[in-house]
Amino acid sequence: MKKGVVVVGAGGHAKVCVELLRAMGVQVDYCIGSGDGGAETCVGVPVLHGDEHIRRLREEENYQDAFVAIGSNRLREKLAGKAVSQGYRLVNAISPLAVISPSVRLGGGIAIMAGATINADSAIGDLAIINTGATVDHDCRIGRAVHIAPQCGLAGNVTVGDGSMLGIGCKVIPEQSIGNNVVLGAGSVVIASIPDGVTAVGVPARIIRQ
Repeated sequence: MKKGVVVVGAGGHAKVCVELLRAMGVQVDYCIGSGDGGAETCVGVPVLHGDEHIRRLREEENYQDAFVAIGSNRLREKLAGKAVSQGYRLVNAISPLAVISPSVRLGGGIAIMAGATINADSAIGDLAIINTGATVDHDCRIGRAVHIAPQCGLAGNVTVGDGSMLGIGCKVIPEQSIGNNVVLGAGSVVIASIPDGVTAVGVPARIIRQ
């Protein structure tokens, strides 16, 4: 029997990603949750508790495809590294209801939710999340393990550095750069570039924490 995808994660974000994969016609065989117990299924998919199952399913049952469905950017990148080191191939979970230009360049392990729009000549890095209803306009560069939350709007030629999190409803005007490991609070409006490693909030966005 053909092996399906192993989803690493079993929480709310994993529920959405499992349904994205199903909408693509992809079979999901297992979700892997934390080792402290919890639900036995995730939207009908059996849940195995404990990260040791990442290795076991690869070595003992020859699973090859994985998707890391963890909302936290740092934890998603850490677990993706573990899966890749075990020999997994990271697949993408992309809603059929997303609109993606044919000139967009996509990395691996990406989630793109329903209603998202990504326009011409943009690039989406590995392990990025473009969440429900977010818009990424032309020529944007979205880094590795970035999370663009629901209803964010990025104008053209915006760069978002690795590991950054744009909270729900953020807006970014054209040609601005958001650094690595930045947190933008919900509803923030970026009208000037943001340096690495800060938290910024408000309209316009102002740095509140280094």
